[in-house]
Amino acid sequence: MYSSDFKIRIRYADTDQMGFVYYGNYPIFYEIGRVEAMRALGFSYKNLEDSGIMMPVLESSSKYLLPAKYDEMINLRTTITALPKVKIYFTYEIFNEVGKLIHTAETTLAFIKKSTMRPCRVPDEITQLLAPYFE
Repeated sequence: MYSSDFKIRIRYADTDQMGFVYYGNYPIFYEIGRVEAMRALGFSYKNLEDSGIMMPVLESSSKYLLPAKYDEMINLRTTITALPKVKIYFTYEIFNEVGKLIHTAETTLAFIKKSTMRPCRVPDEITQLLAPYFE
């Protein structure tokens, strides 16, 4: 299993009238988590797309435990739960400033060749970077 943490300050634009993060903004946090987890691993989403492979989201689920609030610094933990093949599975845990778990989520993405819009296997570079975490 591979995990990466990333801190995010909740901006005014992220919140609703109550000062809580609007529920529709959480998927943006998941994307930030995925991109930064891959970057921390040594891999760039941009390079993946430049090589002709895209990663659309196939499934997403989430559970709201407590609200994230305006100006709060949250910790987003992104975990890759299995060595990917054609699909890659991510889980997310969001913790508030005092370390309390406030949100959980999961997403499933697929590797797609941009030229054909058909599924393809995970690029070897990603497999090589992740393999040590699953031995």
